[in-house]
Amino acid sequence: MNQHNVHLLDLPNEILFIILKKLENVDVLYSLMGTNNQRLEIIAQEQIFTNILNFISISRSTDEICSISSTIVNQFCINILPRIHKNVKSLIVESFSMKRIFGASLYPNLTQLKIFNFSKGIVSRYFTDDSHFGHIYKQQITDLILVSNDKNIEISKEEYTKDVYGIIFTFFENVKHVSIVSASTDDYPPLTLCIPPLAFSSSTLTKLSINVDDFDDCLALLDGRFKQLVTFIIQINLIYHRILGSYNMDTLSNLKCFSLICYKSTQGYDNLILPLIRRISNLEELSLYIHILGGSTFISGTHLNNKILSHMPRLHTFSFYFASENTVANSSIRISHSDIEQTFTNIKYRQIASLIDYDSCKNSICRVFSLPFKFARLTNITNNIPNIVFNSVTHLKLRDKYPFKYEFFIRLARGFPFLKSLSIDTILAPNWRANEYHLQHIDWCSIVELPHLISLDIDSANIYYAEHFLNETKAHLPCLTELKIRYEDLEMVTENFTRNETRRNCTKVNRLIVKDFIVYPKDVYYYFPLL
Repeated sequence: MNQHNVHLLDLPNEILFIILKKLENVDVLYSLMGTNNQRLEIIAQEQIFTNILNFISISRSTDEICSISSTIVNQFCINILPRIHKNVKSLIVESFSMKRIFGASLYPNLTQLKIFNFSKGIVSRYFTDDSHFGHIYKQQITDLILVSNDKNIEISKEEYTKDVYGIIFTFFENVKHVSIVSASTDDYPPLTLCIPPLAFSSSTLTKLSINVDDFDDCLALLDGRFKQLVTFIIQINLIYHRILGSYNMDTLSNLKCFSLICYKSTQGYDNLILPLIRRISNLEELSLYIHILGGSTFISGTHLNNKILSHMPRLHTFSFYFASENTVANSSIRISHSDIEQTFTNIKYRQIASLIDYDSCKNSICRVFSLPFKFARLTNITNNIPNIVFNSVTHLKLRDKYPFKYEFFIRLARGFPFLKSLSIDTILAPNWRANEYHLQHIDWCSIVELPHLISLDIDSANIYYAEHFLNETKAHLPCLTELKIRYEDLEMVTENFTRNETRRNCTKVNRLIVKDFIVYPKDVYYYFPLL
């Protein structure tokens, strides 16, 4: 093409579609609609266009949700949705905009729905036969993703299960995929089926991702009520050493993908978790995050091969994290990394790493995990962090009898680049050597950058860490919105809420958590303008 005056509209539709596919969905629609160009208006409403851009997103990311004004939502609902409503197959919506969006038009081909900041009130307003939404969409929706913002609510787990989970599973008659995930650093209320028992079921559900209260709830969900389930992703709050009820223990032949996560320690690995895994003989993908209390010193490759892998001939993907916590009988005998790694030499999954920690109470924790690391949380991590980048970890709890120094946090920022929640538990501040003491009083040469950190818990940490993270000359926390801290430490570090060096890292905090109830003075609200 030798012409120098070729314009965008001179291109054929096929090339225009390739270009538009690489742009933001909402930006494209806003740009094409209202241009007074008939060709562009037609392109925006073409079926092929919405096939390419089948996620009509009201917001681009969770970070931007709160900044979307009602004016933008109204313009979107008035100018765009009525023109493309027949082609919309998937909607990603903020909970506050649902009324406007579903009142703007009908969506006869809508099958996929994702709701941000989901709460119990959404169920009573929309997931009923009497509601406008329910009357039209209860049979249409096949994929439902709820990003829950229900936390610290004054309702029992049993009531929440009946009024939320029970209604969801019975209301959507043709749903195939249900995922409920957390919107923030806190988990949402877990499902519990033991008291009272609920008899909901689904003949269409093939994928379920959910949090439950205990292992009995996991077994209850697998008792045959979801016979077509192919993918089951479950986070369990607590696994006791025995089950309380009686459940159908038939082979789960349809399950192909299974993920089980429990962040709290359990003594039920051998007698509960292993028997469940062996019921799923056709597994192709398996993911396990388990903290074992009082079992083997560490989970070896030989153990995994004999107890799990040999029972699953179709398995091709295995991601795992095992933490084994035990009392050390003989402190002179120490497990080494080579002791662990040599047990993995003869099995298929050789990309592993290990962490070994001993504390003053004669306890040991041996962690063995597959690489790359696939899980979102790590707890009770000490100064002994390996030279590994944990891209998936968003929640980290540090706990050590030794203090965490500046150099440690530099390594932490590099090793956990997407950290959203950080908790520190140590009563000690660093002991500066004579040649290092000047570092305590001057700005450090490199600022610790934690660009995604939302929640910081330093309530159980020495006041040194309040100074470390709130002082902008030492740490940069542009997204910090939740701070848990002792009030007296906060007063001291901020110099009674007057210090400029600690002001910037506090400006976006909208949730300040202190142990004892206190009526904040006005200076606190000036210092934390979003409280």
